Amino acid sequence: MSFKVAVVGATGNVGREMLDVLAERRFPVSEVVALASSRSVGTEISFGDKTLKCRNLENHDFSDTDICLMSAGGSVSKEWSPKIGAQGCVVIDNSSAWRYDSDVPLIVPEVNGEAAKGFTKKNIIANPNCSTAQLVVALKPLHDRATIKRVVVATYQSVSGAGKEAMDELFAQTRAVFTSDPVTTKKFPKRIAFNVIPHIDVFMEDGFTKEEWKMVAETKKILDPKIKLVATCVRVPVFIGHSEAVNVEFEQPISADEARDILREAPGCLVIDRREPGGYITPHEAAGDDATYISRIRDDPTVENGLAFWCVSDNLRKGAALNAVQIAEALVNRGWLKAKQKAA
Repeated sequence: MSFKVAVVGATGNVGREMLDVLAERRFPVSEVVALASSRSVGTEISFGDKTLKCRNLENHDFSDTDICLMSAGGSVSKEWSPKIGAQGCVVIDNSSAWRYDSDVPLIVPEVNGEAAKGFTKKNIIANPNCSTAQLVVALKPLHDRATIKRVVVATYQSVSGAGKEAMDELFAQTRAVFTSDPVTTKKFPKRIAFNVIPHIDVFMEDGFTKEEWKMVAETKKILDPKIKLVATCVRVPVFIGHSEAVNVEFEQPISADEARDILREAPGCLVIDRREPGGYITPHEAAGDDATYISRIRDDPTVENGLAFWCVSDNLRKGAALNAVQIAEALVNRGWLKAKQKAA
């Protein structure tokens, strides 16, 4: 059985990555359609060994399409996802538009894949925030073993999480520093080259940013509403790959050695944890890979039943494109989605 798949926002960082992941994982496609706004119509996009030309989202008929991977931003998704879902096409949305809707499953397949079968309420499934996705992959097996009470996380998020313009700005500013040219800021509120910015998304009344709030709300929805979490989200001058320093307090005792063994066997996790120079993973090494890498696992002596660890993943893949395709795979492999009958 093969499926017709549409990728909305195909010209963006995540849209292109979605096409790459579909091809790499040999998702059973009968046809792939690249969709974007009218200004991108005709733009050529690679899909495996094929070249696709972008079509206009505005006049595309989804009635014969099985799956729509949506990566065009929240406003586009708010307008189009219900229309697409109403035509019988399942939307897997990468924006924040539907994550907090009680009728829309928020899915990380290694963590709560079974909940994806609830997609039939609106024909929409939400992809979590990139920083949340890798975190819950690491937390899930530890929570199953010792029950998490509280998480404190500081993120080190790459500029690709803010889109192509952000990547271009880091490149341009870095070049300007080396050539002694003026450093200009457009995408970020302060210079990002050779700097860090403790501000992602908008500020809220309580002093936290929306990105930090997302990590709290999404972890509770995906993993366990009883978990307490506080985050500080920081943008760093890295092109691809989010890193996180994580402290976890558990209800039951769990040692660093036991946690290391559990995570080695956990789906989606790869433990690289040698207590020596270079015995850990950095975002540079994680770029282009599917795994959530975990390093620096150690006991936290400041709390009872505490652990600390370092977590790294490619935010364009596990944080976005890969997770979306894995959701589609779960729908197909578990028999929750059947290909539409095509006219002869």
